[in-house]
Amino acid sequence: MDITDLKIGRDATFIPPLKSNLNTLKVYEKDGYDSLFFADHIMNWIPKSIWTPDITNLASVYESPHLIYEAFTMMSIAALNTKKVKLGTGVTETFRRHPAVLAQTLLTLDQLSNGRTILGIGTGEKENIIPYGIKWNNPVSRLEEAIKIIRLLWENEEKFDYNGKFWNLKNAIFSLKPHKSGRYPPIWLAAHGPRMLDITGRLGDGWLPIYLNPDTYKEKLKIIKASVQKAGRDFEKFTPALYVNVIVDEDPDESKRMTKSVIAKNHMLTLYNEDFQQYGLTHPLGDNIDGVVDYIPPNFERDTILNIINKVPSEMCYDFYINGTPDMVIKRIESYANVGVKHIVLFNYSILCDLKKIPSSNKCMKMILDYFKN
Repeated sequence: MDITDLKIGRDATFIPPLKSNLNTLKVYEKDGYDSLFFADHIMNWIPKSIWTPDITNLASVYESPHLIYEAFTMMSIAALNTKKVKLGTGVTETFRRHPAVLAQTLLTLDQLSNGRTILGIGTGEKENIIPYGIKWNNPVSRLEEAIKIIRLLWENEEKFDYNGKFWNLKNAIFSLKPHKSGRYPPIWLAAHGPRMLDITGRLGDGWLPIYLNPDTYKEKLKIIKASVQKAGRDFEKFTPALYVNVIVDEDPDESKRMTKSVIAKNHMLTLYNEDFQQYGLTHPLGDNIDGVVDYIPPNFERDTILNIINKVPSEMCYDFYINGTPDMVIKRIESYANVGVKHIVLFNYSILCDLKKIPSSNKCMKMILDYFKN
């Protein structure tokens, strides 16, 4: 693809204080980002047991790593305080949110934003489910059924029934329409495994995975493309996207320091067991672990989690984070565009590694954005 066609998004998850988020939104839109994505989490991936000043200087400013505002409320605020940038969930799920509620919420946002919303959705993570008394079961089948229901609600003019494994609808009515007639919010799936990739091709409008290296991304995109074509759909209308964490500094040694920090290594625990197998390892949390699904940070006391984190090799961090100087990050992003990524969402992870890097890392992020825009 033409590199100038690559869309650049940015993570814009709201944390206190609220006012600073509003200012940031306006800066991101003015800078020229194509999209802003909001994590739908109750808790963050960092255990509070390691949220101490000796590990992260953020702990001297924020009392907890789990200070996260509710995603859809903040997206409504963003819709009313921006004009052009697209707004998406990165990502939501169907354990906490009934598909009818999601259908209504997204069309409400679509009208508030004048047609700028994206429904990023996945199977969910146990950290947002199990600690809050919600039963975790059949996440993939549940997601597939939810997407079918959402589309039925959007596309049916009259009442209808639906008898499924997870939800039964009787005389369901849904009259809300999108901002522009017939143009419903695109549904992007956070898919990694074979079955999820097939569902993405059959039912999704886009793909929003995390962390994949270019070679793996290319192979999984082939599976999705085959599924799209088998379903008789147009792959040209499908959006291959990617969500990545960036650790950037004009000094490559500083970037390397942050990349091997405890906070950076902890986030590697959200990777899949297959990622660790590429390095001849099993997941530090245990065999057959899918980190992003299974990792529940409050379950781990300080000494235990630090011992687990120490098992993460620095080499993996260098490979999975897009890290280095702005020029190095640009080259990594280009490598994804070359294998089919059309929309990449950047999370500036430098800030979590070192609070003092807020000004310099945001400057670097602007340099990266300007390269692709200009």
